[in-house]
Amino acid sequence: MNNDSSRNTIIFVVCAAVIFIAYQFFVLEPATKKRQAEQRARAAVEQSQKGSNAGPLGPNASAPAQRVNRAQAAAGSPRVAIDTPALKGSVSLKGARIDDLYLTQYREAVTRNSPPVELFRPEGAEHAYFADFGWVGQNLLGLPGPNTVWTVAQGDKLAPGRPLVLTYDNGQGLQFSRRIEVDDKFMFTVSDTVRNTGGAPVSLTPYASVQRQGVPQHLGTNQIVHEGGIAMLGTEKPDLHEAKYKKWKKEPDQSFASKGGWIGINDKYWLAALIPSQTETIKGQFRVTPVAGSDIYDANWLGSARTVQPGAAITETSRLFAGAKTVPVLREYQKELGVPRFDMAVDWGNFWFFTRPIFLVLEFVFKQVGNFGLAILALTVLVKLLFYPLADKSYESLAKMKKVAPQVEELRGRFKDDPAKQQQEMMALYQREKVNPFMGCLPMLVQIPVFYALFKVLTVTIEMRHAPFFGWIKDLSSRDPSTIWNLFGVIPYDPALLPVVGGLLNGPLHLGVWGIAYGVSMWLSQAMNPPPADPVQRKIFAYMPIIFTFMLSQFAVGLIIYYTWSNLLTIAQQYVIFRRYKVDNPIDDIIGRLSGKKPKAA
Repeated sequence: MNNDSSRNTIIFVVCAAVIFIAYQFFVLEPATKKRQAEQRARAAVEQSQKGSNAGPLGPNASAPAQRVNRAQAAAGSPRVAIDTPALKGSVSLKGARIDDLYLTQYREAVTRNSPPVELFRPEGAEHAYFADFGWVGQNLLGLPGPNTVWTVAQGDKLAPGRPLVLTYDNGQGLQFSRRIEVDDKFMFTVSDTVRNTGGAPVSLTPYASVQRQGVPQHLGTNQIVHEGGIAMLGTEKPDLHEAKYKKWKKEPDQSFASKGGWIGINDKYWLAALIPSQTETIKGQFRVTPVAGSDIYDANWLGSARTVQPGAAITETSRLFAGAKTVPVLREYQKELGVPRFDMAVDWGNFWFFTRPIFLVLEFVFKQVGNFGLAILALTVLVKLLFYPLADKSYESLAKMKKVAPQVEELRGRFKDDPAKQQQEMMALYQREKVNPFMGCLPMLVQIPVFYALFKVLTVTIEMRHAPFFGWIKDLSSRDPSTIWNLFGVIPYDPALLPVVGGLLNGPLHLGVWGIAYGVSMWLSQAMNPPPADPVQRKIFAYMPIIFTFMLSQFAVGLIIYYTWSNLLTIAQQYVIFRRYKVDNPIDDIIGRLSGKKPKAA
């Protein structure tokens, strides 16, 4: 491959990266702004609407009758408190639902006074979200439903080691009992018992359902992270089934036969998943029911029908995971409870076989150093060491190419009217000097999967959420909060509040300290390489550091820290090799200008 082909390959890779980053910028940034608006809105008074009753086989829904706030919706039913190290909320005695839940270990924002993350909210509130359990049967009257008020038989609070037992007698020969237990993390165990005190056998089918009324407020147009229906179901081997809200609405009736498995609704960091007995044959379903004002999204499973003889009783035990998608916790449940591939609730992407190992290494390093920012720096060093032999050959090739660049230019001028002869002479020159132009592309090609994997890890794993670095960096999963437009805090004002231009300065023109550091490192790294011969290409490459600086400034600062540090390590490696081959480089030029004496090559 000749020099032109090598440079064209580089241009192709760079353009592909530009397209990728531009996509993230124009798609991800609006979603980020919408999420921030939601966080501010949740601190204010929440509006709500009365939801509709929903069952596992398709909700019997109606338009909201009135709008009330969340507190009023919760007050519409007698309740028993939920109090665990990880959860706060309550169980509604009306319907015996788990419909009021906060994740006390997570906050909506980094600020100390930020409210805890809300997962479930009662029916009757806008964007109601809850878990429902029960029985269905044909031609049976008096089965408990969403308006049934249960009686507390045991427990004044649901907590680890303190189960809650609810009862209901339908007055027609069926006695229902529901025992709810919770651990110290995010797993509920629900045991439903039915006793037949009548004179005839009855046929009942158990179900469990997670219902969300309306799409989440923060959803926006984010296509990077899966949010919507998720299931791991299958008759022989469980397969991952996903339905983003748009697809879910287009296909409002999806069913999956399975033995065991799990099904639920997935958010970026949170999950509500129903887990039946892993030995039971079930039918998992994604359903959507349109109603005025908002659609009802229902992920549920329906068990096998069973007969309850007179004087007998049956019990159905299932579980509900309602909490944060922390990888170690998911894997713990996967191992201890036999929940199949539970850690796939995290959206590792199509390249999960690469993304997951990156996260595992990052997590291991974090346990050693105690800071995710330092773990990212250490991971970068490990990646550089892993690819060191290949990178060393690549940078050696670049050094040789830069050394023969004057001869290449001389050949271009001498044979500008004879491209075939020019090509022949250049290949001969490369052979004499033992130069392989293609090798110069490899470092960039090698970094693309690592870039993608770390981008995915920073985007989807809750371990990165609100993880601090040093100084002003309090959240590695968010963009750099500093901005050049107020001289990084020296001038006491918020550029976002400026009329007309405030949106631009806080949006696409946002530029923080780490963004500038990345831009400088990219410029220096690019300056170490041989410049393109074509003037147009040279201009494009000259503007690349500026374009990438503003684009990457919109991304998670953890990603910028990784890429900046990676550039610095690359520059150091190139500098050593360039000095070895006595090749001019911009670092020596800078040192010479500052000292007045150019260092001698090694």
